[in-house]
Amino acid sequence: MRALLQRVSRAAVRVGEEEIASIGPGLLILLGVAAQDPPGIEGRLAERCAEFRIFEDDHGRMNHSVREIEGEALVIPQFTLCADVSRGRRPGFDPAAGPGPAERAFDSFCERLGAMGVPTRRGRFGASMDVELVNHGPATFLLEMPSD
Repeated sequence: MRALLQRVSRAAVRVGEEEIASIGPGLLILLGVAAQDPPGIEGRLAERCAEFRIFEDDHGRMNHSVREIEGEALVIPQFTLCADVSRGRRPGFDPAAGPGPAERAFDSFCERLGAMGVPTRRGRFGASMDVELVNHGPATFLLEMPSD
C-alpha cells in the first residue's frame, strides 16, 4: 500500500463539473492499494499519515503532524501508484488490487484516519476526477507499507 502525501494550503476534487470535496490546510493523500496488501495494513498506514511530522513549527522545522495543526485530509483513490513501471513504455496494473478489495481498503483507511481526529474528505472511488491543490513548500512524501 502506498500513500503519496502532499502538504497543502488547500485542495479540492471534482467529478465532472461538481466539486465533491475540498479542504483547507492539511494533507492531500493519493492512496494506492496493492493486490498483495495484507488485511489491516490500511489502519497502520492511516496512523502513520496522521502522525507523520511534516508541518512546520515556530522555528521552521517539520515537527508537527496534521493532527497537531488541526488540519484536514483529502484522500484520493489512485490505483496508478501501484503500477509496474519497471520495463517498457506502458505501465502494467497487475500489482494493483481489484476494485472490490481496493474500495474496501480505501474506505477503511479513510475511516481510520477520521477516527484519529483528522477531518477526512474523499474522492470518488472509480470515478475520473480532477484534483486541484496548492502544495505548500512544496512538500511531498511517499509512504509505503510492505505487502509481506
